[in-house]
Amino acid sequence: MKQMTQYVIAAALMIVSASTFAEDANTWYRHGQTELAAAKKVLPNMGHAKNVILFVGDGMGVATVTAARIFEGQSRGVDGEGNQLAFEKLPYLALSKTYSANQQTSDSAPTMTAMVTGVKTNDGLLSVDQTIENGEKDNAKVQAAKLTTILELAEKNGRSTGIISTARITHATPAATYAHTSMRDWESDNNLPADTGIKDIASQLIDDYGKGGIGDGLEVVLGGGRSRFLPNTVDDPEDIGKKGDRRDGRNLVDEYVKKFDAKYVWNQAQFDAIDPANTKRLIGLFERSHMKYEHDRPNDAGKEPSLADMTAKAIDILKKNSKGYFLMVEAGRIDHAHHANNAFRALTETVALSDAVKKALERVDLKDTLVIVTADHSHTMTIGGYPERGNPILGKVMVDGKLQLAADGKPYTTISYANGKGYYPDVPAEDIHKNPARSGRIEDMSQVDTESPDFHQENNVPLDSETHAADDVEIFAGGPKAYLFRGIKEQNYIFHVMKDAFGF
Repeated sequence: MKQMTQYVIAAALMIVSASTFAEDANTWYRHGQTELAAAKKVLPNMGHAKNVILFVGDGMGVATVTAARIFEGQSRGVDGEGNQLAFEKLPYLALSKTYSANQQTSDSAPTMTAMVTGVKTNDGLLSVDQTIENGEKDNAKVQAAKLTTILELAEKNGRSTGIISTARITHATPAATYAHTSMRDWESDNNLPADTGIKDIASQLIDDYGKGGIGDGLEVVLGGGRSRFLPNTVDDPEDIGKKGDRRDGRNLVDEYVKKFDAKYVWNQAQFDAIDPANTKRLIGLFERSHMKYEHDRPNDAGKEPSLADMTAKAIDILKKNSKGYFLMVEAGRIDHAHHANNAFRALTETVALSDAVKKALERVDLKDTLVIVTADHSHTMTIGGYPERGNPILGKVMVDGKLQLAADGKPYTTISYANGKGYYPDVPAEDIHKNPARSGRIEDMSQVDTESPDFHQENNVPLDSETHAADDVEIFAGGPKAYLFRGIKEQNYIFHVMKDAFGF
């Protein structure tokens, strides 16, 4: 795999150096005039949206978008620096301030809560306000602090709804759309303290919707986290010898299927066999925990659909509702790769999100569908040094074809992190937690393949896991009311645009 990565990038660079960089002053001037003419043709769509699709790249900061853009272009043998990801072609752009009500650098629970409820809250809380403490066990207090989500509003207004994530469906980002709790980690009843009356996150997906609850229930649920829905007496269908996580005996998969007249799938073949035309509702749980990284997906035992394929099938099911739909799609594992200082997988996950957006844009009309692509927070990854144009984004810094050396006489990579586990040359991202944290300039990387999928970049501060960062993230948008995304906005503003677009 290491050699393959090197050959692909090398071949790509040969193509780039031979053609794409044949530029002069007229090239840049004509490009600017073309961009100006295109911009003048963009007119704001002030109508209401029939559909809203919210894409969230978990941990997808500005540097991640830049690096993924270059990586994707180089992988295809074109100019990486001049490349565009699918969502970068949307006409409107703003920046989102990601701090939470109580922290300068926040986690996914309050950031997603802000996006789907219009209210900022404290770290660890899911769709409840900041008046309660993290881990509050008094259910009455939690219920009093509940915030209405855009998914719940869509359900109440007769729209179809769906959530997709490459993380567990009960993880913070997807959970914030449908659940309310004082602790993001209470994903199944096995995670709950014994003395609380609060429902676990997984059970809220079934109990709080449909008859006696909100709307008629979610039409599409696709992602990971199967163990949170199965009792500890039931064998997992894919991982031999493993069982469910629930201790209350409830099989939430069966309950969802029966209550909402849904179909259930857990592998690629079953997913592919689903015909949206005769499928009213679909729940797909493809892993016990998080889904595989995009790079590792082909090696999965049961095989898993891509984020793009899940997005396409979800839209085909949801669009049957003449009133419209709300869909949230999360590329959840960008975040996990960054926490492991594994830029390769962070970038491939970002490209997978771009592919999903491309699939969506092929299926919707921006005249009646608002598409938003953003992130919940950033990470400490940075792009540095002075590499020459066309240098592999995951490579070592080179100028005029020569390695550039740091003050210690050793080469260094274009991408690095401020903190985390630190440099490891050949460790799968899922296993990095087994290793001690180490930072700094540990090894001369002259002969190290820094483009390997299992390479972990250097950092400055040794921590058990790389942290989030507090810088602003981008909001890309197109469709009805997308013109309202301009300037620098508080993160909770996203909800208010979606609500206004729907006309609720």
